[in-house]
Amino acid sequence: MLDARTAKMLPWIVAIAFFMQTLDGTILNTALPSMAADLQENPLRMQSVVIAYMLTVAVLIPASGWIADRFGTRRIFFGAILLFTLGSLLCALSPSLNMLVGARVIQGIGGALMMPVGRLVVLRAYPRTELVRIMSFITVPALLGPLIGPTLGGWLVEYTSWHWIFLINIPVGILGCWAAWKVMPDLRGAERTRFDLPGFCLFGAAMLLISIALEGLGEMHLPHVRVLMLLLGGIACLAVYWLRAGHTENALFHPRLFNTRSFAVGILGNLFARLGSGALPFLTPLLLQVAMGYSPAQAGMSMIPLALAAMLVKPLANPLINRLGYRRVLTTNTLLLGLLIASMALIDNDSSRIQLLVQLFLIGAVNSLQFTAMNAVTLIDLPDADASSGNGLLSVVAQLSMSFGVAAAAALLGGFTLDNEDSADGVLRAFHATYLCIGGLSMLAAALFLQLPRRGSRHRKKDIPDVDD
Repeated sequence: MLDARTAKMLPWIVAIAFFMQTLDGTILNTALPSMAADLQENPLRMQSVVIAYMLTVAVLIPASGWIADRFGTRRIFFGAILLFTLGSLLCALSPSLNMLVGARVIQGIGGALMMPVGRLVVLRAYPRTELVRIMSFITVPALLGPLIGPTLGGWLVEYTSWHWIFLINIPVGILGCWAAWKVMPDLRGAERTRFDLPGFCLFGAAMLLISIALEGLGEMHLPHVRVLMLLLGGIACLAVYWLRAGHTENALFHPRLFNTRSFAVGILGNLFARLGSGALPFLTPLLLQVAMGYSPAQAGMSMIPLALAAMLVKPLANPLINRLGYRRVLTTNTLLLGLLIASMALIDNDSSRIQLLVQLFLIGAVNSLQFTAMNAVTLIDLPDADASSGNGLLSVVAQLSMSFGVAAAAALLGGFTLDNEDSADGVLRAFHATYLCIGGLSMLAAALFLQLPRRGSRHRKKDIPDVDD
Protein backbone atom coordinates (compact mmCIF):
# COMPACT_ATOMS: atom_id res chain seq x y z
CA MET A 1 0.00 0.00 0.00
CA LEU A 2 1.10 3.55 -0.71
CA ASP A 3 1.61 6.03 2.09
CA ALA A 4 -0.59 9.16 2.02
CA ARG A 5 2.13 11.44 0.59
CA THR A 6 3.01 9.07 -2.26
CA ALA A 7 -0.66 8.41 -3.08
CA LYS A 8 -1.22 12.15 -3.40
CA MET A 9 1.93 13.00 -5.37
CA LEU A 10 2.12 10.03 -7.75
CA PRO A 11 -0.73 11.09 -10.10
CA TRP A 12 0.89 14.53 -10.47
CA ILE A 13 4.24 13.01 -11.48
CA VAL A 14 2.66 10.74 -14.09
CA ALA A 15 0.45 13.58 -15.36
CA ILE A 16 3.47 15.89 -15.83
CA ALA A 17 5.28 13.15 -17.77
CA PHE A 18 2.24 12.64 -19.99
CA PHE A 19 2.01 16.40 -20.57
CA MET A 20 5.70 16.63 -21.54
CA GLN A 21 5.29 13.90 -24.12
CA THR A 22 2.04 15.09 -25.72
CA LEU A 23 3.27 18.70 -25.76
CA ASP A 24 6.47 17.63 -27.51
CA GLY A 25 4.46 15.67 -30.08
CA THR A 26 2.51 18.76 -31.19
CA ILE A 27 4.85 21.69 -30.55
CA LEU A 28 7.34 20.48 -33.18
CA ASN A 29 5.19 20.60 -36.33
CA THR A 30 4.76 24.36 -36.31
CA ALA A 31 8.52 24.86 -35.98
CA LEU A 32 9.59 22.65 -38.93
CA PRO A 33 9.94 25.46 -41.54
CA SER A 34 12.09 27.57 -39.19
CA MET A 35 14.20 24.56 -38.26
CA ALA A 36 14.68 23.77 -41.95
CA ALA A 37 15.83 27.33 -42.71
CA ASP A 38 18.33 27.32 -39.85
CA LEU A 39 19.69 23.86 -40.77
CA GLN A 40 19.73 24.75 -44.49
CA GLU A 41 17.26 22.02 -45.41
CA ASN A 42 14.12 21.95 -47.56
CA PRO A 43 11.09 22.46 -45.26
CA LEU A 44 9.17 19.87 -47.29
CA ARG A 45 11.78 17.23 -46.37
CA MET A 46 11.82 17.54 -42.60
CA GLN A 47 9.55 14.56 -41.89
CA SER A 48 12.40 12.43 -40.56
CA VAL A 49 12.44 14.60 -37.42
CA VAL A 50 8.83 13.56 -36.72
CA ILE A 51 9.11 9.96 -37.91
CA ALA A 52 12.29 9.19 -35.92
CA TYR A 53 10.47 9.86 -32.65
CA MET A 54 7.23 8.03 -33.53
CA LEU A 55 9.04 5.00 -34.90
CA THR A 56 11.33 4.71 -31.86
CA VAL A 57 8.31 4.81 -29.56
CA ALA A 58 6.48 2.19 -31.64
CA VAL A 59 9.47 -0.18 -31.67
CA LEU A 60 10.13 0.01 -27.91
CA ILE A 61 6.58 -0.02 -26.50
CA PRO A 62 6.37 -3.86 -26.60
CA ALA A 63 9.42 -4.10 -24.34
CA SER A 64 8.37 -1.44 -21.82
CA GLY A 65 6.34 -3.68 -19.51
CA TRP A 66 9.02 -6.39 -19.32
CA ILE A 67 11.76 -3.79 -18.70
CA ALA A 68 9.76 -2.24 -15.84
CA ASP A 69 9.11 -5.67 -14.30
CA ARG A 70 12.78 -6.63 -14.61
CA PHE A 71 14.42 -3.44 -13.32
CA GLY A 72 11.65 -1.80 -11.27
CA THR A 73 9.28 1.03 -12.06
CA ARG A 74 11.18 3.73 -10.13
CA ARG A 75 14.48 3.17 -11.92
CA ILE A 76 12.88 2.88 -15.38
CA PHE A 77 10.54 5.86 -14.97
CA PHE A 78 13.42 7.99 -13.69
CA GLY A 79 15.59 6.82 -16.60
CA ALA A 80 12.79 7.53 -19.09
CA ILE A 81 12.41 11.15 -17.95
CA LEU A 82 16.20 11.55 -17.88
CA LEU A 83 16.57 10.24 -21.46
CA PHE A 84 13.70 12.40 -22.68
CA THR A 85 15.29 15.48 -21.07
CA LEU A 86 18.76 14.64 -22.39
CA GLY A 87 17.30 14.09 -25.86
CA SER A 88 15.60 17.49 -25.66
CA LEU A 89 18.91 19.17 -24.81
CA LEU A 90 20.68 17.39 -27.69
CA CYS A 91 17.89 18.42 -30.07
CA ALA A 92 18.36 22.07 -29.12
CA LEU A 93 22.14 21.79 -29.63
CA SER A 94 21.94 19.93 -32.97
CA PRO A 95 23.80 21.75 -35.80
CA SER A 96 22.53 19.43 -38.56
CA LEU A 97 19.47 17.44 -39.56
CA ASN A 98 21.22 14.10 -39.02
CA MET A 99 22.20 15.01 -35.46
CA LEU A 100 18.69 16.29 -34.79
CA VAL A 101 17.21 12.97 -35.97
CA GLY A 102 19.64 11.09 -33.69
CA ALA A 103 18.63 13.25 -30.73
CA ARG A 104 14.96 12.59 -31.50
CA VAL A 105 15.68 8.86 -31.29
CA ILE A 106 17.07 9.38 -27.76
CA GLN A 107 13.93 11.35 -26.91
CA GLY A 108 11.83 8.53 -28.34
CA ILE A 109 13.52 5.93 -26.12
CA GLY A 110 12.51 7.97 -23.09
CA GLY A 111 9.02 8.57 -24.44
CA ALA A 112 8.46 4.89 -25.20
CA LEU A 113 9.04 4.05 -21.53
CA MET A 114 7.44 7.08 -19.89
CA MET A 115 3.75 6.63 -20.75
CA PRO A 116 3.43 2.80 -20.53
CA VAL A 117 5.39 2.60 -17.27
CA GLY A 118 3.40 5.52 -15.84
CA ARG A 119 0.14 3.71 -16.63
CA LEU A 120 1.53 0.47 -15.21
CA VAL A 121 2.44 2.13 -11.89
CA VAL A 122 -1.04 3.63 -11.54
CA LEU A 123 -2.65 0.29 -12.39
CA ARG A 124 -0.64 -1.54 -9.72
CA ALA A 125 -0.51 1.11 -7.02
CA TYR A 126 -4.20 2.00 -6.64
CA PRO A 127 -7.27 -0.12 -5.91
CA ARG A 128 -9.64 -0.71 -8.83
CA THR A 129 -12.25 1.53 -7.18
CA GLU A 130 -9.86 4.49 -7.55
CA LEU A 131 -8.58 3.65 -11.03
CA VAL A 132 -11.10 5.59 -13.15
CA ARG A 133 -10.66 8.74 -11.02
CA ILE A 134 -6.85 8.58 -11.15
CA MET A 135 -6.72 7.82 -14.88
CA SER A 136 -9.11 10.68 -15.60
CA PHE A 137 -6.84 13.04 -13.67
CA ILE A 138 -3.61 12.05 -15.42
CA THR A 139 -5.11 12.18 -18.92
CA VAL A 140 -6.29 15.81 -18.62
CA PRO A 141 -2.76 17.21 -19.13
CA ALA A 142 -2.36 14.82 -22.07
CA LEU A 143 -5.41 16.46 -23.65
CA LEU A 144 -4.03 19.95 -22.98
CA GLY A 145 -0.73 19.19 -24.77
CA PRO A 146 -2.23 19.17 -28.29
CA LEU A 147 -4.24 22.29 -27.44
CA ILE A 148 -1.25 24.33 -26.22
CA GLY A 149 1.53 22.80 -28.33
CA PRO A 150 1.03 24.33 -31.81
CA THR A 151 0.39 27.84 -30.46
CA LEU A 152 3.31 27.71 -28.02
CA GLY A 153 5.58 26.32 -30.73
CA GLY A 154 4.62 29.07 -33.16
CA TRP A 155 5.09 31.77 -30.54
CA LEU A 156 8.50 30.45 -29.44
CA VAL A 157 9.73 30.18 -33.03
CA GLU A 158 8.52 33.65 -33.99
CA TYR A 159 9.71 35.56 -30.93
CA THR A 160 12.74 33.51 -29.79
CA SER A 161 14.08 30.54 -31.83
CA TRP A 162 13.12 26.95 -32.57
CA HIS A 163 15.67 25.73 -30.01
CA TRP A 164 13.32 26.76 -27.21
CA ILE A 165 10.68 24.19 -28.17
CA PHE A 166 13.16 21.64 -26.79
CA LEU A 167 14.81 23.74 -24.07
CA ILE A 168 11.50 24.24 -22.23
CA ASN A 169 11.52 20.49 -21.47
CA ILE A 170 14.72 20.69 -19.46
CA PRO A 171 13.56 22.37 -16.20
CA VAL A 172 10.38 20.28 -16.21
CA GLY A 173 12.45 17.14 -16.84
CA ILE A 174 14.87 17.92 -13.99
CA LEU A 175 11.95 18.43 -11.62
CA GLY A 176 10.35 15.22 -12.89
CA CYS A 177 13.55 13.22 -12.33
CA TRP A 178 13.83 14.44 -8.75
CA ALA A 179 10.17 13.74 -8.01
CA ALA A 180 10.28 10.29 -9.65
CA TRP A 181 13.29 9.22 -7.58
CA LYS A 182 11.78 10.53 -4.35
CA VAL A 183 8.15 9.53 -4.78
CA MET A 184 7.79 6.80 -7.43
CA PRO A 185 7.22 3.36 -5.83
CA ASP A 186 9.58 0.60 -6.96
CA LEU A 187 7.09 -1.99 -8.20
CA ARG A 188 7.99 -5.20 -10.03
CA GLY A 189 6.06 -8.05 -11.59
CA ALA A 190 5.01 -10.90 -9.33
CA GLU A 191 6.64 -13.43 -11.66
CA ARG A 192 9.87 -13.31 -13.66
CA THR A 193 9.01 -13.94 -17.33
CA ARG A 194 11.25 -14.51 -20.33
CA PHE A 195 11.34 -11.74 -22.88
CA ASP A 196 10.75 -12.74 -26.50
CA LEU A 197 13.97 -11.17 -27.79
CA PRO A 198 13.96 -12.87 -31.24
CA GLY A 199 10.33 -11.83 -31.76
CA PHE A 200 11.11 -8.29 -30.62
CA CYS A 201 14.01 -8.06 -33.11
CA LEU A 202 11.92 -9.45 -35.98
CA PHE A 203 8.95 -7.18 -35.24
CA GLY A 204 11.17 -4.12 -34.79
CA ALA A 205 13.13 -4.88 -37.97
CA ALA A 206 9.88 -5.16 -39.94
CA MET A 207 8.67 -1.74 -38.74
CA LEU A 208 12.06 -0.14 -39.33
CA LEU A 209 12.54 -1.50 -42.86
CA ILE A 210 9.01 -0.58 -43.99
CA SER A 211 9.38 2.92 -42.53
CA ILE A 212 12.74 3.46 -44.25
CA ALA A 213 11.20 2.25 -47.51
CA LEU A 214 8.47 4.90 -47.23
CA GLU A 215 11.07 7.49 -46.24
CA GLY A 216 13.11 6.46 -49.28
CA LEU A 217 10.31 7.59 -51.55
CA GLY A 218 10.27 11.01 -49.90
CA GLU A 219 13.14 12.70 -48.15
CA MET A 220 15.98 10.30 -49.03
CA HIS A 221 15.10 9.85 -52.74
CA LEU A 222 16.33 6.25 -52.77
CA PRO A 223 16.23 4.35 -56.08
CA HIS A 224 12.97 2.43 -56.51
CA VAL A 225 14.82 -0.91 -56.57
CA ARG A 226 16.28 -0.19 -53.12
CA VAL A 227 12.89 0.93 -51.80
CA LEU A 228 11.33 -2.29 -53.11
CA MET A 229 14.03 -4.40 -51.45
CA LEU A 230 13.54 -2.63 -48.12
CA LEU A 231 9.78 -3.08 -48.34
CA LEU A 232 10.06 -6.78 -49.19
CA GLY A 233 12.61 -7.25 -46.40
CA GLY A 234 10.22 -5.68 -43.90
CA ILE A 235 7.32 -7.85 -45.06
CA ALA A 236 9.55 -10.95 -44.84
CA CYS A 237 10.54 -10.12 -41.23
CA LEU A 238 6.88 -9.65 -40.34
CA ALA A 239 5.97 -13.00 -41.95
CA VAL A 240 8.74 -14.81 -40.05
CA TYR A 241 7.61 -13.17 -36.80
CA TRP A 242 4.03 -14.24 -37.43
CA LEU A 243 4.94 -17.87 -38.18
CA ARG A 244 7.21 -18.03 -35.14
CA ALA A 245 4.73 -16.36 -32.76
CA GLY A 246 2.12 -19.05 -33.46
CA HIS A 247 4.13 -21.63 -31.51
CA THR A 248 5.97 -19.37 -29.02
CA GLU A 249 4.44 -19.28 -25.55
CA ASN A 250 5.82 -15.86 -24.56
CA ALA A 251 5.36 -14.14 -27.95
CA LEU A 252 5.08 -10.35 -27.89
CA PHE A 253 1.73 -10.50 -29.68
CA HIS A 254 0.17 -13.92 -30.21
CA PRO A 255 -1.74 -14.55 -33.45
CA ARG A 256 -4.69 -15.81 -31.40
CA LEU A 257 -5.53 -12.15 -30.78
CA PHE A 258 -6.86 -12.06 -34.33
CA ASN A 259 -9.29 -14.88 -33.61
CA THR A 260 -11.44 -12.12 -32.09
CA ARG A 261 -13.12 -10.60 -35.13
CA SER A 262 -13.65 -7.11 -33.70
CA PHE A 263 -9.98 -6.94 -32.70
CA ALA A 264 -8.79 -7.95 -36.17
CA VAL A 265 -11.07 -5.40 -37.84
CA GLY A 266 -10.14 -2.70 -35.32
CA ILE A 267 -6.37 -3.17 -35.69
CA LEU A 268 -6.48 -3.12 -39.51
CA GLY A 269 -8.92 -0.22 -39.47
CA ASN A 270 -6.63 1.72 -37.14
CA LEU A 271 -3.70 1.12 -39.48
CA PHE A 272 -5.45 2.78 -42.43
CA ALA A 273 -7.68 5.33 -40.71
CA ARG A 274 -4.80 6.83 -38.72
CA LEU A 275 -2.80 7.58 -41.87
CA GLY A 276 -4.79 10.79 -42.28
CA SER A 277 -4.68 11.57 -38.57
CA GLY A 278 -0.90 11.28 -38.58
CA ALA A 279 -0.43 13.28 -41.78
CA LEU A 280 -2.71 16.20 -40.88
CA PRO A 281 -0.69 17.81 -38.01
CA PHE A 282 2.43 17.49 -40.18
CA LEU A 283 0.94 18.83 -43.43
CA THR A 284 -1.22 21.69 -42.19
CA PRO A 285 1.44 23.90 -40.49
CA LEU A 286 3.61 23.42 -43.59
CA LEU A 287 0.72 24.39 -45.87
CA LEU A 288 0.01 27.54 -43.88
CA GLN A 289 3.64 28.68 -43.62
CA VAL A 290 5.33 27.42 -46.80
CA ALA A 291 2.47 27.75 -49.32
CA MET A 292 0.31 30.52 -47.82
CA GLY A 293 2.79 32.77 -46.03
CA TYR A 294 1.46 32.50 -42.47
CA SER A 295 3.84 33.37 -39.65
CA PRO A 296 4.68 30.57 -37.17
CA ALA A 297 2.47 32.15 -34.51
CA GLN A 298 -0.48 32.49 -36.92
CA ALA A 299 -0.05 28.89 -38.09
CA GLY A 300 0.11 27.64 -34.50
CA MET A 301 -3.02 29.52 -33.43
CA SER A 302 -4.87 28.21 -36.49
CA MET A 303 -4.39 24.65 -35.18
CA ILE A 304 -6.25 25.35 -31.91
CA PRO A 305 -9.71 24.33 -33.27
CA LEU A 306 -8.34 20.88 -34.14
CA ALA A 307 -7.51 20.08 -30.49
CA LEU A 308 -10.38 22.07 -28.97
CA ALA A 309 -12.99 20.18 -30.97
CA ALA A 310 -11.40 16.87 -29.96
CA MET A 311 -11.80 17.75 -26.28
CA LEU A 312 -15.40 18.96 -26.68
CA VAL A 313 -16.59 15.90 -28.61
CA LYS A 314 -15.01 13.24 -26.35
CA PRO A 315 -17.92 13.11 -23.84
CA LEU A 316 -20.41 12.63 -26.71
CA ALA A 317 -18.69 9.57 -28.18
CA ASN A 318 -20.04 6.87 -25.85
CA PRO A 319 -23.73 7.92 -26.04
CA LEU A 320 -23.50 8.10 -29.84
CA ILE A 321 -21.85 4.67 -30.11
CA ASN A 322 -24.37 3.12 -27.71
CA ARG A 323 -27.23 4.49 -29.79
CA LEU A 324 -25.99 3.69 -33.30
CA GLY A 325 -23.50 0.83 -32.79
CA TYR A 326 -19.86 0.55 -33.77
CA ARG A 327 -20.40 -0.60 -37.35
CA ARG A 328 -22.58 2.31 -38.36
CA VAL A 329 -20.57 4.95 -36.47
CA LEU A 330 -17.16 3.82 -37.73
CA THR A 331 -18.21 3.29 -41.34
CA THR A 332 -19.92 6.66 -41.62
CA ASN A 333 -17.36 8.54 -39.55
CA THR A 334 -14.41 7.12 -41.53
CA LEU A 335 -15.91 8.28 -44.82
CA LEU A 336 -16.65 11.68 -43.32
CA LEU A 337 -13.11 12.01 -41.93
CA GLY A 338 -11.59 11.18 -45.32
CA LEU A 339 -13.83 13.71 -47.05
CA LEU A 340 -12.94 16.43 -44.53
CA ILE A 341 -9.21 15.77 -44.93
CA ALA A 342 -9.62 15.90 -48.72
CA SER A 343 -11.57 19.16 -48.33
CA MET A 344 -8.36 20.85 -47.17
CA ALA A 345 -7.59 20.97 -50.91
CA LEU A 346 -10.12 23.83 -51.03
CA ILE A 347 -7.91 26.04 -48.83
CA ASP A 348 -5.89 28.59 -50.79
CA ASN A 349 -4.75 32.20 -50.53
CA ASP A 350 -8.30 33.43 -51.24
CA SER A 351 -9.84 31.39 -48.42
CA SER A 352 -11.01 33.25 -45.35
CA ARG A 353 -9.58 32.51 -41.92
CA ILE A 354 -13.07 31.53 -40.77
CA GLN A 355 -13.30 28.82 -43.45
CA LEU A 356 -9.96 27.37 -42.36
CA LEU A 357 -10.90 27.36 -38.67
CA VAL A 358 -14.31 25.77 -39.33
CA GLN A 359 -12.77 23.00 -41.44
CA LEU A 360 -10.12 22.24 -38.82
CA PHE A 361 -12.76 22.26 -36.06
CA LEU A 362 -14.89 19.73 -37.95
CA ILE A 363 -11.86 17.53 -38.63
CA GLY A 364 -10.89 17.62 -34.94
CA ALA A 365 -14.42 16.64 -33.85
CA VAL A 366 -14.74 13.76 -36.32
CA ASN A 367 -11.19 12.59 -35.59
CA SER A 368 -11.86 12.45 -31.84
CA LEU A 369 -14.96 10.31 -32.36
CA GLN A 370 -12.94 8.09 -34.71
CA PHE A 371 -10.21 7.45 -32.13
CA THR A 372 -12.64 6.64 -29.33
CA ALA A 373 -14.75 4.27 -31.43
CA MET A 374 -11.73 2.50 -33.00
CA ASN A 375 -10.01 1.97 -29.65
CA ALA A 376 -13.14 0.63 -28.02
CA VAL A 377 -14.16 -1.78 -30.77
CA THR A 378 -10.59 -3.12 -31.01
CA LEU A 379 -10.38 -4.13 -27.35
CA ILE A 380 -13.92 -4.63 -26.12
CA ASP A 381 -14.41 -8.30 -27.09
CA LEU A 382 -10.92 -9.55 -26.18
CA PRO A 383 -10.75 -12.17 -23.41
CA ASP A 384 -9.29 -10.81 -20.17
CA ALA A 385 -6.18 -12.95 -20.63
CA ASP A 386 -5.39 -11.19 -23.92
CA ALA A 387 -6.46 -7.64 -22.97
CA SER A 388 -2.99 -6.42 -21.97
CA SER A 389 -1.29 -7.83 -25.08
CA GLY A 390 -4.06 -6.47 -27.31
CA ASN A 391 -3.79 -3.00 -25.79
CA GLY A 392 -0.02 -3.10 -26.31
CA LEU A 393 -0.42 -3.99 -30.00
CA LEU A 394 -3.02 -1.24 -30.39
CA SER A 395 -0.55 1.29 -28.93
CA VAL A 396 2.15 0.11 -31.36
CA VAL A 397 -0.18 0.27 -34.37
CA ALA A 398 -1.35 3.77 -33.36
CA GLN A 399 2.22 5.11 -33.33
CA LEU A 400 3.27 3.15 -36.39
CA SER A 401 0.30 4.19 -38.50
CA MET A 402 0.80 7.88 -37.71
CA SER A 403 4.47 7.48 -38.60
CA PHE A 404 3.46 5.89 -41.90
CA GLY A 405 0.99 8.74 -42.43
CA VAL A 406 3.74 11.36 -42.12
CA ALA A 407 6.07 9.35 -44.39
CA ALA A 408 3.36 8.79 -47.02
CA ALA A 409 2.31 12.46 -46.93
CA ALA A 410 5.91 13.60 -47.33
CA ALA A 411 6.50 11.19 -50.23
CA LEU A 412 3.33 12.35 -51.99
CA LEU A 413 4.13 16.00 -51.34
CA GLY A 414 7.64 15.59 -52.72
CA GLY A 415 6.37 13.84 -55.85
CA PHE A 416 3.62 16.36 -56.53
CA THR A 417 6.03 19.26 -55.94
CA LEU A 418 8.30 17.92 -58.70
CA ASP A 419 5.31 17.51 -61.01
CA ASN A 420 4.25 21.13 -60.43
CA GLU A 421 7.65 22.83 -60.20
CA ASP A 422 7.06 24.78 -63.44
CA SER A 423 3.82 26.29 -62.11
CA ALA A 424 3.72 29.61 -60.26
CA ASP A 425 1.52 28.09 -57.55
CA GLY A 426 3.10 24.63 -57.81
CA VAL A 427 3.72 24.16 -54.08
CA LEU A 428 0.09 24.96 -53.23
CA ARG A 429 -1.13 22.53 -55.91
CA ALA A 430 1.18 19.86 -54.49
CA PHE A 431 -0.39 20.31 -51.05
CA HIS A 432 -3.90 20.09 -52.52
CA ALA A 433 -3.10 16.85 -54.38
CA THR A 434 -1.53 15.40 -51.22
CA TYR A 435 -4.62 16.16 -49.11
CA LEU A 436 -6.84 14.51 -51.73
CA CYS A 437 -4.70 11.35 -51.73
CA ILE A 438 -4.42 11.13 -47.94
CA GLY A 439 -8.17 11.65 -47.59
CA GLY A 440 -8.81 8.89 -50.11
CA LEU A 441 -6.44 6.49 -48.32
CA SER A 442 -8.18 7.17 -45.00
CA MET A 443 -11.57 6.38 -46.53
CA LEU A 444 -10.41 2.86 -47.45
CA ALA A 445 -10.74 1.89 -43.79
CA ALA A 446 -14.54 2.18 -44.11
CA ALA A 447 -14.54 -1.08 -46.09
CA LEU A 448 -12.79 -2.75 -43.15
CA PHE A 449 -15.27 -1.44 -40.58
CA LEU A 450 -18.12 -2.79 -42.70
CA GLN A 451 -16.88 -6.25 -41.67
CA LEU A 452 -18.04 -5.63 -38.09
CA PRO A 453 -21.26 -7.38 -37.01
CA ARG A 454 -24.33 -5.21 -37.48
CA ARG A 455 -24.90 -5.10 -33.75
CA GLY A 456 -21.18 -4.88 -32.95
CA SER A 457 -20.49 -5.23 -29.23
CA ARG A 458 -23.17 -2.93 -27.92
CA HIS A 459 -24.26 -5.56 -25.39
CA ARG A 460 -20.86 -5.54 -23.66
CA LYS A 461 -19.62 -2.77 -21.40
CA LYS A 462 -15.98 -2.35 -20.39
CA ASP A 463 -13.70 0.48 -19.40
CA ILE A 464 -11.48 0.85 -22.44
CA PRO A 465 -8.14 2.65 -22.12
CA ASP A 466 -7.62 5.37 -24.69
CA VAL A 467 -4.20 4.88 -26.25
CA ASP A 468 -4.23 8.43 -27.58
CA ASP A 469 -4.36 10.01 -24.14
